Order: sequence, then structure tokens, then C-alpha cells
Amino acid sequence: MSAAIGLDGLLEPLSRCLDSESARRLVDLQVASPVQERIDTLAGKANDGTISDGERAEYEALINAADFISILKLKARRYLDSTIQ
Repeated sequence: MSAAIGLDGLLEPLSRCLDSESARRLVDLQVASPVQERIDTLAGKANDGTISDGERAEYEALINAADFISILKLKARRYLDSTIQ
């Protein structure tokens, strides 16, 4: 099983918990500016090869969380699209 299929299998039941209001709020969710600035800083360090082990772990955790949120947002959009039709 691929990671994408496994993750989808974990998140699909969670997405069925959404109602229209929570789906809209999830779709509208934005990363707070200080968090985005930190991600950008860590990305720059990673690209430059100057990131420490601790920073790399932090960066990976932030990216993993962002990926998780992106998948949930996609599922929320699909839910909203299906309720409009």
C-alpha cells in the first residue's frame, strides 16, 4: 500500500464528520503569518544546506502537518461540491 492510499484511508472517515459549516471553515483556513515565515526560513536553510538537525525535524513536522491540512481541505472542497449539486 502506498503512503497516499494509506493516508487517504485514514482521513476519509474523518472527512465524513464534516458538515457544511465546518467544511467551509476548513477550506478558508489560512496558515498564520508567523508560522509561514518560520516555514520559509527553514526552507531557505534547507535549500542552502545550513539547516541543523533540530531545525530539519521541525521543518519536516511543519511540512507533514501542512500536507495533512491540504488533504483535509481537498476533502472539504469535495464535500462542498457534492452538496451544491
